[in-house]
Amino acid sequence: MSDTTSPSDLSPLQTLALLLRVLKLPTMRKLAEEIAKTAEREGWTFQQYLRHLAGLEVAERRRRRIERHQRESGLLGEKTLATLDRKRLSATVAKKLPALCEGDFVERGENVLVFGLPGRGKTHVACAIGHELVRRGRRVLFTATYALVQRLLSAKRDLRLEKEMAELDGFDAVILDDIGYVQQSRDEMEVLFTFLAERYERRSVVITSNVVFSEWERIFKDPMTTAAAIDRLVHHAVILEMTGPSMRAERADEATRAPRSATTTTTEATTTTAANKRRQTEAQDGEV
Repeated sequence: MSDTTSPSDLSPLQTLALLLRVLKLPTMRKLAEEIAKTAEREGWTFQQYLRHLAGLEVAERRRRRIERHQRESGLLGEKTLATLDRKRLSATVAKKLPALCEGDFVERGENVLVFGLPGRGKTHVACAIGHELVRRGRRVLFTATYALVQRLLSAKRDLRLEKEMAELDGFDAVILDDIGYVQQSRDEMEVLFTFLAERYERRSVVITSNVVFSEWERIFKDPMTTAAAIDRLVHHAVILEMTGPSMRAERADEATRAPRSATTTTTEATTTTAANKRRQTEAQDGEV
């Protein structure tokens, strides 16, 4: 549209499109004419037309926001609720999971602590909860604990720790994966404790760990700091204990067995073929 075009030269629909562009309502501008035709055909009132058009704008904005939150979350794409084998979950975890996916714990600033030996599905459960929170409009960050610690330590060295904390505070839930693998120096321990203390009773953390609380002193180095960290995390928390056999070990066993079975079948087929040929030769010799 030319800058020299006068509003009086425009049709009502063109004027509407121009106004919607100025108001930064791209979905309404894009669909205004199409919905207007539908409204005319269906005999909608002006209020019905405007409500429907505004609803489409809101829905599109929500879709784009969820996509943006999904990209920034760092969540593992394949570890969703749909791909989670719920039959392997204990009855207690299976019962608590739907409510956690609804996300009310985020409203209350509560934490979720997922414990279990390696390969029990801790990360999958945490990611599944994270994906469901994003679908419901929440901002979520998934990160390995060591990566977050290094991020905070770097910010502290650059004298921008407060700014980094403020940025992390924008996430409704931060998922710290594998806290038990972190072997920190005292400086690293301090920034992790500071992060947990900052979120206490305000923002949620979801933590996976293969280390029970009684062994957390090797993470936080100091008995007092360890007790303070555990106290803050447990005060408002849902604890999930992942039990059962290792899923990774089972998958590895299946992968190992499959080739061996194929080899055995091939060998048996070869042996059978050789035996048949031998019998045929012996029969022919007997006829001669």
